[in-house]
Amino acid sequence: MPDRADRQTAQERLFDWYAKHHRTLPWRDRPTPYGVLVSELMLQQTRVDTVLGYYERWMARWPTLADLAAADLQDVLAQWTGLGYYNRARNLHKTAQLVVRDHGGQLPSDAASLAQLPGLGPYTLGAVRSIAFGEPAALVDGNVSRVFSRWHAQPGQPQPRWLWQTAQDWLALPTAQRDPGTWNQALMELGATVCTPRKPACAACPVQPHCLVFAQDLQEAIPPARVRAAPKQVTAAYAIVAREGRILLGRRPAKGRWAGLWEPPGLEGAAAGVQLGRWLLSQGLQADRALPALVHVLTHRRYEVESLVVVVPPGHEPDLQPLGYVEQRWQVADDAQSQTSGLSRLGQRLCEQAGEAGEIA
Repeated sequence: MPDRADRQTAQERLFDWYAKHHRTLPWRDRPTPYGVLVSELMLQQTRVDTVLGYYERWMARWPTLADLAAADLQDVLAQWTGLGYYNRARNLHKTAQLVVRDHGGQLPSDAASLAQLPGLGPYTLGAVRSIAFGEPAALVDGNVSRVFSRWHAQPGQPQPRWLWQTAQDWLALPTAQRDPGTWNQALMELGATVCTPRKPACAACPVQPHCLVFAQDLQEAIPPARVRAAPKQVTAAYAIVAREGRILLGRRPAKGRWAGLWEPPGLEGAAAGVQLGRWLLSQGLQADRALPALVHVLTHRRYEVESLVVVVPPGHEPDLQPLGYVEQRWQVADDAQSQTSGLSRLGQRLCEQAGEAGEIA
């Protein structure tokens, strides 16, 4: 769309469409800088329908940055359980503390101050500045990238430099300048609901008359699908150590996968089962029975998990430190399965499996 007047018309059509058809979402209905920040971090790598419940619970528990800053990190991680990519929660907690310390509890609006906060990359900075503060800041996410690639019939995978320059060019038009936050949200909404990766609903697209890829009937070819690497296969072994209706949990170190989260004691690697057996012997324990193998898939890893049920007598306290855990506790079995228990999702699944099998009284 090289013609400026043509772009302006397309932009106005998208604004009109968004006003009538955008989804009702809590961070849009009750927008605050803090709410925008929370929603944007939650939405990274996560679907909207998954985020909805998490966002409502989060804002009910910590309605302000000051409330979040005063929270214990373990509680924050527990509230995030199931969303994955837990560094987002750690960064959000740290951001709250820095904002309370340096900005009186109010999220700053200027780009320089926002850029100093942890975990805020170019996309999040653009979202917060434009949506929360009405600043003319561009953003590019997967949806925006796909929309621009199709509007401009950009062959191959679009390069970041081209995408950000294109976003800036569109943002410079008068309609977007009047309301940059709505413009950015309209772009993302179009990509999420109409200009989808496969089988886009071109008949419902307000910008269809201006879309070069539609004119060439190349919607399914542009942009080309990314070839994803096969997930790494990981073998793991866990022990569901039970005592009087409680499960023994260990907290993982502050760095690494599932950092700071709780789980039944376990190990990863080809020899995980053997090593776990040696640990049990060192603690004077033996497995009562094995549970069915469990498959747990992350974005880049596929876990094949063996688990054992180990019932220990009252007063017996196995030591989890040799397995690399930094803390341990006994948790009521039903509570360990809770979404806000502070367990990794794999840890929750293992406890659920044991409970469903009737192994924990």
